[in-house]
Amino acid sequence: MGPHSVYIPKFTRGEKSEHGDEEMQDIDESSPVIQMFRGFQHELDQRHDKYERIVKLSRDITIESKRAIFLLHRVNNPTENADMLQQTEEKLSTLENTKFREVAKELVNTDPFQFLRAYSPGLQEYIEAVTFYTFLKDNKLLPLSDVQARLTFKQMEATNIDQADTDLSENKQDPMEQSETDNSSIENESSVDNLVVLVPPSEYILGVADLTGEMMRRAINSVGSGDLERPFDICSFLQDIEAAYASLGNANREVNRKLYTLRQSLRKVETACYTLRVRGSEVPKHMLIDMISKPSMSQLNVEDQDVLEDD
Repeated sequence: MGPHSVYIPKFTRGEKSEHGDEEMQDIDESSPVIQMFRGFQHELDQRHDKYERIVKLSRDITIESKRAIFLLHRVNNPTENADMLQQTEEKLSTLENTKFREVAKELVNTDPFQFLRAYSPGLQEYIEAVTFYTFLKDNKLLPLSDVQARLTFKQMEATNIDQADTDLSENKQDPMEQSETDNSSIENESSVDNLVVLVPPSEYILGVADLTGEMMRRAINSVGSGDLERPFDICSFLQDIEAAYASLGNANREVNRKLYTLRQSLRKVETACYTLRVRGSEVPKHMLIDMISKPSMSQLNVEDQDVLEDD
């Protein structure tokens, strides 16, 4: 080597074979370091698999919640359409006892906030559906404590439902996989009193914010069905929600975005109520829905006009 040469040790993966490929050297599996990293690998794989399972359940929850909302929009009068409300309650109850129970089982003995982003979309959609159902049925907003109570399953109840699901699927699953599933289920559930899907206040706030869009559609559809008093009730309800959300201040980006959408929905309902109050006696009822559903530029606020000019 020359005076300025630097010795660099060669760390090769192994000898080259006759085909030019490197051959991996044997790893000493008995080494404590190797065993430690094997444990890390197994833990991370389990966590990723659990995350993906929860994401799939969240997608199913979102779909079923949207179906419940679509069914609720067909309810013109809660008294006359009590059967539709009953169907919605059954859909929500089935959703809770199947998909949400599976999510609760996945969250046993784990920090639920680690997997909150996995089931957050489905949870928000469910909150939107169950609060919409409660408003149509009881004319009130379902509180957070009641939402959490619906997603808390007693140990005995969860065990009985698991036994029923096992009996239904015993012919569809491999016996070895079925045994492993049963053992893990028994081990997880025996260590807790209740199975719980955590509902953080932030998720409840975002779910109720989505409810305002459905309430706006409900108000406009009520005019088309001839119920001219319902928009005023919904307008008062949305004004109370908007005042509560405005008191939160600059919470985070997601809340601010949904607050902007909430105010747009409130503005449309207020415009509809204004039209009904001022011109309701001048325009036939069958034409009111056309007037309400076509806002003019004068009904937009300055912020909306700035957005249109920028575009």
